[in-house]
Amino acid sequence: MLYLILSDLHGNTTALSAVLRRVRRKHFDGTFLLGDLVGYGAGPNQVVEDVRRRLPGPVWKIRGNHDKVVAGIETGENFNQAALQAARWTAGKLTAANLRFVRELPQGPIGAPGEVTLCHGSPADEDQYLFSVYEAWEAFNLWDGQVAFFGHTHVPSLFVAQGREVRVALLSGTTGSIRIEPGLRYLINPGSVGQPRDRDPRAAYMTFDTEKRLVRWHRVPYSVQRAGQLILDAGLPKVLADRLALGV
Repeated sequence: MLYLILSDLHGNTTALSAVLRRVRRKHFDGTFLLGDLVGYGAGPNQVVEDVRRRLPGPVWKIRGNHDKVVAGIETGENFNQAALQAARWTAGKLTAANLRFVRELPQGPIGAPGEVTLCHGSPADEDQYLFSVYEAWEAFNLWDGQVAFFGHTHVPSLFVAQGREVRVALLSGTTGSIRIEPGLRYLINPGSVGQPRDRDPRAAYMTFDTEKRLVRWHRVPYSVQRAGQLILDAGLPKVLADRLALGV
């Protein structure tokens, strides 16, 4: 069984469309969606519509922190000014049906096919950032599964635990693969479709073959200039367009 893994779409319809064009000829048995459909980007309705209608189904989905703020579940008091402005703009732009869809996204973590866990931040806390080996070590100790896919940091990365030892690797390049080995445990981040932060502006996604126990990461170029112009045309903060071009 082959699954598509997407995270942190962030209202970037240009990037999501590029990813969906890339994968349209492959057969997927479903999609794992790790949260933050909206926030930052200027195409929230288009992105939510694509999630509702164009992703290979069934879709295992969870919410992200921006989804919660846009839906009014949280206030966004910990957001920076640009993020909060974008969240409020998004809440006002979403159709009633799309806002309800975002509001009803399930809280992670959840289980998914292939004996994996899906979470936005970490298996222990949907809002936790996993950047360091210590943070990953804490997550491994609070969760007893073998493989979790997580988002939130926007950085394609991999934490591997063997006993009490935890190693980290950044996943760079256009494509590559990870073999899930017996006796090891994994926290795997596919990176962001809509706002990468590893200094590579290309949209990021992963696939997971549950029979071969093989995860592959991919990068897809798209018109960052167009996505940035849509942000500016919407009256959103310029810094949000600038970040797309830099991949930060």
